[in-house]
Amino acid sequence: MPVIVSQHPLLSDCLAHLRDRRTGPVEFRQYIRRAATLLICEAVRDIPLKRTEIATPLGHAVGELLADRRVVAVPILRAGLGMLGALLDLFPDAIVGIIGLHRDEKTFSPREYYHSLPENLSRKTTLILDPMLATGGSLLAAIALLKKKKAGDVRAVTLVAAPEGVKRVERRYPEVRVYTASIDARLNKNAYIIPGIGDAGDRIFGTAK
Repeated sequence: MPVIVSQHPLLSDCLAHLRDRRTGPVEFRQYIRRAATLLICEAVRDIPLKRTEIATPLGHAVGELLADRRVVAVPILRAGLGMLGALLDLFPDAIVGIIGLHRDEKTFSPREYYHSLPENLSRKTTLILDPMLATGGSLLAAIALLKKKKAGDVRAVTLVAAPEGVKRVERRYPEVRVYTASIDARLNKNAYIIPGIGDAGDRIFGTAK
């Protein structure tokens, strides 16, 4: 699994604000959307284009348009919703699937409680959106669901990743590319990423205690 770590300075700036415990929900949502935009642009760098003739105000030009604007966005609830707006800004015609996963706080394993996905994804570029790749359990579960829908080109966009999760996903799905802003140091005993960004869901929705 190629893990692509973006080095864009704007992304580094966003990540610094997202890590800061003083960043409140309003600013956190803004920075996570901005960071997601930059990462998604990286993730779709190689999607196909088609040539077209264009009449400009002063003449004619040959341009390139996206061959298919209907990529599939699959945010993992709930934190992945904070990244969805960025994708829809870039791809207004995107198809949106949803996967709901809840982490068992004793085993750290994901439990699925909901999903709604298109039936056939074989010819689509599918982007999984989740701010954190910690143990890798949620991403593995999401990929497995998408594979049942015949998804071939699956990519994951995450803000921060832990080495432990990266290794698990790499072993199981080496063909899936993961785009991230940082591979952090490690997981702590509660399977949270260190230094990380805290609980992204709580910080997005203002429910942090």
